[in-house]
Amino acid sequence: MADQTQPWAERTVEVPPQPGVGVVPPQRDGFQRGVAQVGQARPRTTRTEQFPAVDPNHWAGESGPRRPMSWHLTQLRRGGELSAAGGLFAFVCWGIWAISGRGNLAAPLLTFVLSLLTAVGLFALARLLGRIVWERQLGRIRRSARGAHLVTAIFLVGVGVAYLQQTEWVVDAWNWVTGN
Repeated sequence: MADQTQPWAERTVEVPPQPGVGVVPPQRDGFQRGVAQVGQARPRTTRTEQFPAVDPNHWAGESGPRRPMSWHLTQLRRGGELSAAGGLFAFVCWGIWAISGRGNLAAPLLTFVLSLLTAVGLFALARLLGRIVWERQLGRIRRSARGAHLVTAIFLVGVGVAYLQQTEWVVDAWNWVTGN
């Protein structure tokens, strides 16, 4: 039986070799310049077995085939540009807020670190929900962490906007531009 962890589109079925089917030997008697040689038509072999599905009993505590740590890290990195962009936006907004405070940077630094730790926790929660809903309930295979990275990026952009809303001169400039 095929490996259950592979996506269905990448699974192959072993077909035993059939006599008389294979490479057509070159034939020179019917050669014409500019005309392609076409082999004999072969009958198609039909599949008789069904595609294997994800076994719901597999999640009952039995461990599936072990994958290397590099595979898991590659899967987590896919979509990471979204979290990086959100983190960069939050960092710039935090920097504007922290510099505008004209005080000690210890408390603003602590708030930024706590915001980043919250974002990491949100990422982990999104991955857990994805595992429960996408893999267990729907029986699908996750190939990336784009959804969790998107949720994290939206959170970090919200954190950056919250920092800007606490900066007086940014709020004054926004009100001047919008005419409020």
